[in-house]
Order: sequence, then C-alpha cells, then structure tokens
Amino acid sequence: MIKAPSQAPQPQGSQITPFLQSIILIALTIGMLIVCGLIAAGIIGLVFGTKTLGDTISFNTQNPHIGAALWTLQIISTTLPLFIAPLIFARFIVKEPADYLKATFQFPPVLLLLILSIMICSSPVMEVLVNVNQKLALPASLKGLEDILRAMEAQAVKATEAMLQMNTVWDMLFAVLVVGLLTAIAEEFLFRGALQTIMIRLTKNPHAAIWITAILFSAFHMEFFTFLPRVALGVFFGYFVMWSGSIWTSVWAHFLNNATQVVILYLYQQKKITLDPNDQHVFNYQSYALSVIIILILLFMYRNTAKGKSPLLS
Repeated sequence: MIKAPSQAPQPQGSQITPFLQSIILIALTIGMLIVCGLIAAGIIGLVFGTKTLGDTISFNTQNPHIGAALWTLQIISTTLPLFIAPLIFARFIVKEPADYLKATFQFPPVLLLLILSIMICSSPVMEVLVNVNQKLALPASLKGLEDILRAMEAQAVKATEAMLQMNTVWDMLFAVLVVGLLTAIAEEFLFRGALQTIMIRLTKNPHAAIWITAILFSAFHMEFFTFLPRVALGVFFGYFVMWSGSIWTSVWAHFLNNATQVVILYLYQQKKITLDPNDQHVFNYQSYALSVIIILILLFMYRNTAKGKSPLLS
C-alpha cells in the first residue's frame, strides 16, 4: 500500500482568512473593552461610591476623587483590554504569537538611538500637522457631527487635565508609567502587532498595511482634531516594526512620545519651564523643512541598519 506523502502541519491561523481575522480581532477587542469597562465601573462604585462613578462618567472634575477614578477607568477599561485582546488572538486563535506580536529583542540596539533622534526631530512636523488639522472643517451638511466631535474632544481634554494634575515627582512618574509605558505596550501589541500583520496578509502590500493601520490607530482614539499627527506617528511606528521585525521598537517610540508630553506638562505645571505644551506655534518654516530632511535621512539610516547594511548605503 502506497502512503501519501506526509505534509508539514499548517499553522492554525492559516485556516482563517485575513479578512475574518480582522473581524475576530475587532470583535474580541470590543468585547474585552465592554467587559473590562463594566469591571472598572464596579470597582469605582465600590471604592469611591456611586456618586463618584456618575461624576466619572460625566467627567465632573469638581469631585475630589475624580482623578483616582479616571486612572482606574483608564487602566482597567482601556489599557488592560487593549493588551489582553491581541495576546488572546495571537496565542489561542491564530496560534502564531511570534508572527502576530513580534515580541523579539533581536534587533540592533542602535535602532533605539535612531528612534530617539527621529522622535526629537519630528516635533516641527507634528506641529504643522496639528495646525493643519485644527483648520479642517466638515462640510456644512455635517455641522452637527462636527459639533459632536468638538464636544467629545473637549470632554476628553477635561478628563486628561484631571488625570494629569501632577503635584509631585511621584505623580509624574506614575503618569509616565501608565500613559507612557503601559499604554505604549498595549496599543502597539494591538495595532503594530496583530492588526498590522493582518493588514499585510490581507493587502499583500506592507506599505498599504502600515498606512491603513495608522489610520485605524488614529480613528480609534476618536479625536478628529488631532487625527493627522496621530496618523503620522502610526506610520513611523509601523515602519519601525516592519524594518526591525520587533514590536519593541514601536513601543519605545510610542513611549518616548507619550512620556515626553507628560514630563513637559509636569515641568510647565511646576513652573520649571515657560513653554506652554499646548502652544502649536513654536517653530518656523525653516524648522519645518529641516525637520523633514533630517527625518528622511534618519529613516533611511534606520532601514539600512535594521537590514544589516551600512547606514548610509542604499
């Protein structure tokens, strides 16, 4: 009897089409957000009382417990589910954690220094994008939607201000840990890990996948008037991961972006610096042009270094 040639076992995830994978990941993420949101609401109600729970939902910043309640809500209802969802998806659904999470540290350490340089030099470009974004307006027929978006963003600003009232260095370090590190890890595992990998397999074009993921990343934050700069950040993060093969490069970049904003805000609140973090008219046109040129050079060096080439060779 002639035996059929044996075949190597196929990964479980290969049986699920990329489109269906995207649906599953989105559904899983939404489910985790709902479940963790209910858990967070229960904890806030038990610890601080139902009045504080109501004030947290309505962003009533007059409540003395609102800061702690908002941090509880942020960590349990947002950061935690965004971290758990891609882990469950990669480990138990597609069963390819190495490919979908890319949690390897096998990359040239000099990439971290190049990322630091890119993030520093990108400040003028981000300022331009913020200013352009602020001038965007929806058509007159969508004026109602624009008003809703502005109201939502104003509420988000109020919540952020309540959470980031930092009176001590310890307050600042706690904010750096949560907003900087934990948020960076959770969002990068979800977007540049699982979702970007799905988009690459779906589109078969890594560049398109990076841009699509960046747009979805920005849309997820539901902040229309900072949409463009967040897309740009998402594109940077996407290329960092694609060229290095490691999620930790984008986590590092994401952490630098968030932590820098926290530290600058703390220094401004303590009157250690006079530069208002909300001032978006710091640089001039020469700075904008120079920023673009330096970023392109640094990205070129990053790509070549990640691929094992001389940084200045094509």
